[in-house]
Amino acid sequence: MTATPSAPEFTPEQAEVVERTAAAIREHAPACEAAQDVTPEAAHALSASGYTRLTLPADAGGLGATLTQFALAQLDLGRADASLALVLAMHGHVTGSAFQGRSLPPALLDAVAAAGGRGELLNALASEPELGSPSRGGLPRTVAVPDGTGFESAQWLVTGRKTWSTGARALRWALVSAATPDGRVGRYWIDLHGEGVCIEPTWRDALSLRGSGSHDVVFTRAPAALQAPPSGAHPAGSAWFWTAVAATYLGVGEAALDALSTYARERVPTALGAPIATLPRVQENVGRIAADLLAARTLLLHATAAWDLAPDAAAIPLIGAAKAVATNAAVDATDRAVRTAGGGALTDALPLGKLLRDARAGLTHPPGEDPAFTAYGAAVLGDLDRA
Repeated sequence: MTATPSAPEFTPEQAEVVERTAAAIREHAPACEAAQDVTPEAAHALSASGYTRLTLPADAGGLGATLTQFALAQLDLGRADASLALVLAMHGHVTGSAFQGRSLPPALLDAVAAAGGRGELLNALASEPELGSPSRGGLPRTVAVPDGTGFESAQWLVTGRKTWSTGARALRWALVSAATPDGRVGRYWIDLHGEGVCIEPTWRDALSLRGSGSHDVVFTRAPAALQAPPSGAHPAGSAWFWTAVAATYLGVGEAALDALSTYARERVPTALGAPIATLPRVQENVGRIAADLLAARTLLLHATAAWDLAPDAAAIPLIGAAKAVATNAAVDATDRAVRTAGGGALTDALPLGKLLRDARAGLTHPPGEDPAFTAYGAAVLGDLDRA
């Protein structure tokens, strides 16, 4: 086993932005949960928080967060609220991976940087009703047709439907995956306030993330003046996306521990005459939750620090395993917290019901548990000196 690399502290400006963003999320999350959407007020607060600059490199006008700093930030936001934290997780991972992997053409990188500098939220839209998650392969039904010749000639027109579009109404821009006429997949930069774009409010009564506004976005010959031609995937895409979701949901688990701990100290049943925090069973459960969450956090930050030291494909299996451990820890923490709190967890007096529902969404994001551990196991068996 190698020594765990130490996690870098935030810069003062990063710390200020994360604190301001977490406060905005805590303020607006209840209204978003009730509306089952990102309210206009919440969207404005997220944009004004400065968080859109967090993962932009300094030379592009951003705050230059490393992957580990991004993980620490999303842990804080996930503790505040999963739905709004995930909206910013999507913006942060798209921006961070695009610049670190240089996976977009220069003009498109400039557009991403300009959007972040203006506080305009963006997301990559790839999932579809028939396709499901694009991580499992397949050609999207969404198509892009050029109105000129070739990728460099003129704008393209995009037609199709994208599902699970996190924060749809709060977004200004989308990188939309679409099939080209020759059967490959390109990415298209589309103004979601522009022509040919319709948001259908399909995200209603969802089990989890009710305030995320993850509606369908429908494109009808929507113009895309910038595009990324088909190319191979860069490992930065997986590193930043998997970290974004792992940290966000692990933050949900930590919020459950916070809520349970407060409840255990304050709850004094008449028959006991003392806080339930004095009961060995409650202490045991809190100890199990805390230990599991700390183990998951330590593994995640170890994995991201390893990437920061050597950002290449060799670091990816450990990040995938850390994502699986983190999301499982969040699910287990919220479940155990509900069991420990008892009947109080069934009411709105405690946030544990919402946290239980939100944590489960982490299991749906790739990589799944089986492929994550299989890939990490293969990496360990391929090089027995690797941790």
